[in-house]
Amino acid sequence: MAKLAITLVRSTIGRPEDQRATVRSLGLRKIRQTVVHEDTPTIRGMVQKVNHLVRVQEVSE
Repeated sequence: MAKLAITLVRSTIGRPEDQRATVRSLGLRKIRQTVVHEDTPTIRGMVQKVNHLVRVQEVSE
């Protein structure tokens, strides 16, 4: 299965609490921090919700 590298590129300061919670649940805490997740519909939905705060790249295995 493919993987996604998700990087936080914008701050969550001043954002609604649901967006902050989504970023935290993705495992992101600091700007420019990158995490790798499996490409699942759940993760895609979370990324779509905060797509203005993160950068997403597909990672080949």
